[in-house]
Parts: sequence; structure tokens; C-alpha cells
Amino acid sequence: MGVPGWFARERADGDRFADLVDGTASPEDDEFAHELALVGGLRELGAGGAPDAETRQRIRDEIAGRLAEAEATPKRRGHTVANLAAAAVALVLALGGITLLLSKDALPGDPLYGIKRAGESAALGLTFDEQDKAKKHLEFAANRVGELAELTRQDAPTDAYFTGLTDFETDLRAGVSRLTAIVTDQGGQTRLTELRSWARQQSDRLGVQVGQAPAEARDKFAATRSLLDKVQARTTDLGSRLVCYTITTGSSDELGAVPAAGDCVRDPDSPDAAVPPVSSPPPSSAPTGSPSPTSVPPPSSVVGTAAPTGPIAPPTGGTPPPVVPTPGPTNLPPLPTPTATPKPPLISIPPLIPGLPPIIIG
Repeated sequence: MGVPGWFARERADGDRFADLVDGTASPEDDEFAHELALVGGLRELGAGGAPDAETRQRIRDEIAGRLAEAEATPKRRGHTVANLAAAAVALVLALGGITLLLSKDALPGDPLYGIKRAGESAALGLTFDEQDKAKKHLEFAANRVGELAELTRQDAPTDAYFTGLTDFETDLRAGVSRLTAIVTDQGGQTRLTELRSWARQQSDRLGVQVGQAPAEARDKFAATRSLLDKVQARTTDLGSRLVCYTITTGSSDELGAVPAAGDCVRDPDSPDAAVPPVSSPPPSSAPTGSPSPTSVPPPSSVVGTAAPTGPIAPPTGGTPPPVVPTPGPTNLPPLPTPTATPKPPLISIPPLIPGLPPIIIG
């Protein structure tokens, strides 16, 4: 298909004008004279308005500053996001602390009771000593009993009692398991005695609350008290095996290590082995069969004189000679009484389980 003639002519004229503007061709007569004059005027106008070197440097610096500011904008935005995130975390922690403080007196069934239990779990996670963990578990279990007593005064629903008793059993099992593991490994008849006393005390507290609890929850109270009876039996059985070579069977149940059965072969190296009694001090009186002290024979009334050999001449005067009294037996000083052995000082052991009196030995 051929190109129209007018299009070819316009294209040729445009190429001719471009060559004249670039200076690659020379105009013929007045060819494009008006257009070329207009282009020359524009060039002179542009050259006259060009900035000097100082202006160009100022413009260049301003452009460079704007570019640097544009590059730094995302970083400031990132800092802003980080600050907002830190503020949000601080707000959450503050609200969490306030909520945890408000949940301190929450009872089973309350909306904040779950937060209270979460705080107790966090406290256990920050406790690294096994004995301290066992004590915390038992402390939390005792708190559940106090909360159940408050529920009976508020006529709470049955579900609240089930929640409190279930949490009590959970902490009870965890505390007893940890404590019996420590006792079987390190000994400690005192710990078992205190644990048995603590379990008896909590059972008595629950027994008082049963009559005021809903009828639907009384079976759960009975099951919990039965678990406390098992704890008391477990402490008794373990206590009787602490002086044996074989203390446990090597297996465990919900309350921890299971005591061994059968004959007890005593381990003299056990920390709970009986200490032989101290020998009694010697009696204050002299032992039987020892010679009794005798009196020293009286000295002679005349010392250093010989006995008369002839008959004694009667006194020449009417006054009889003075009679010199014979000294009686000399009494010896009493024997010293043996000093009594001083009594050992009293030793007070702080209670291992909160709520129990200290143990005094001596």
C-alpha cells in the first residue's frame, strides 16, 4: 500500500527543518527563515536565564538534602513503630499487673480466678528449688481450702466448688510428690511428720465445710478428704522405711514414690537411723563395795614423852592434878559430789510447711 503524497512531503520538510536546526544543513534563500529565527531567539533567551555556578551548587545541595531526607524517612517510621510497640507492651504489662492485683481475692468461678491461677503458675515457674516448689504447691492448696470456706458463706454455685476442689487436689498431688521424692532421697522424718499434720488439718477444715456445701458437691468433698487420708497413710509408711536399705518399690503413683513392703533391713548410714543413747553420768554416791572412810586414830595425848615405869606417886597437895581432855575423832571433809552433765540446748526448727508450729528438740 503506497504512502500518501502529502505525508511524504511533510516528513521530508520535517527532516529538512531538523537538519537546519542542528546545523547539519544550510538554508536555501528564505527557507524556514521565520522558524529558524524563532529557534535562535529561544536559544538566546535560555542562555540568558541560565543560573551561575553558585546557584547551581545551591540547587544541587538542596536536591541532595531532599534525597537524604527521603531515604531517612522509612527509618524514622521504623523507630516510630518500635516506640509504639514498646508502649503497647508496657500498657499490656501495666494492665496485667493491675489485673493480677485485682485477682488476688478472686474465688473459684469468678472471671478473674483464671488470672489468679496463671499468676500462681508463673510463681512456680520462677521457683527453682524443689523443696520450695513443694511448699508453694501446698500453700496454694491451703489457699483453695480457704476459698472454699468463702464459697460456703456466699452460697456459690456447685460448679465453683468442683473447680476449687479439683485445683486443691492438683496442687496437693504435686506438692506431696515433690516432697516425698526429696525425703526418700535425702531423708527427713520431720518433713513427713509436718506433712501428715498438715494433711490432717486440711481434712478437718474440709469436714467443717461439707455440711454447708451443696448436696451435689458433697461426694467431691468426700473424695478429696479420702485423698488426704491417703497422704497421711503414705507419710506414715514412708517414715517407717526411711531407716531401711529399701525405702520404695521404685514405682510411683499420684502421690509420688510408693513405699516398699516386707522386712526392713536397717541401714546404719541412713540420716534417719536411730542415734545410740548417751551413757548416763556416774551416780553421786560411792559405788557399792568401795571402802567407807574411817576415822583417823586420835593422836596420843602426850607427844614425845616416855610412858611411866613405876607406880605413880600420889599428889602431894590437896588439889588433884588437872585432867587433860582426850581429843575426839577428827571428822574428814565430805567427798565432792560429781557435777551433773549439763542439758543440751534447745533446738528450734522452723516449720517446713506454712501454718504449722515450729519443732523444738531438747
